[in-house]
Amino acid sequence: MAKSPEEMKAAMIAGLKEKTGKDLKEWLAIIRAAGVGKHKEMMVLLKSEHGLTHGFANMIALQALGTDSQTATDDESLIDVQYTGAKAALRPIYDAVLAAVRRFGEDVEASPKKAYVSLRRKKQFAIVQPSTSTRVDVGLVLKGVEPDERLEAAGTFNAMMTHRVRLTKSADLDKTLVAWLKKAYDQA
Repeated sequence: MAKSPEEMKAAMIAGLKEKTGKDLKEWLAIIRAAGVGKHKEMMVLLKSEHGLTHGFANMIALQALGTDSQTATDDESLIDVQYTGAKAALRPIYDAVLAAVRRFGEDVEASPKKAYVSLRRKKQFAIVQPSTSTRVDVGLVLKGVEPDERLEAAGTFNAMMTHRVRLTKSADLDKTLVAWLKKAYDQA
């Protein structure tokens, strides 16, 4: 059963010390001492100077501002939920795909949904989805490219995609897959 936004926020706050080395009270003191008052300033401080993930930085900033109603639905939280439990070991695959795609250009947008992350430019060109506890599927929009043994036709995987590649380890993200992702990006 899916957690409510309040339960997800409470879990993030409870795990803050373990994940970041400081609890919420300590992070709020850091923000106060820095004298930053805007959300963006807090995010920059927490992410660049303290190395926090977007999800934790956003949650702390929202807590500092007293506007934390969105915390549990932010992008990083959606991704964290996708890669929990039996699928936790798949997170490095997602991270590797995202890192590779981000090198294509500053216009890459990762838009998390409930079950997958949409990769967009002007339009969606790929998705990354933890489909099973042992596999991440990368869906691609590659018009005019014939499927092969590895670059499967998307079939019923996702109606918006033309192709799918199955990944079971980070090493499956090789030069060939990066080239397919780049081609999809260029076509978008």
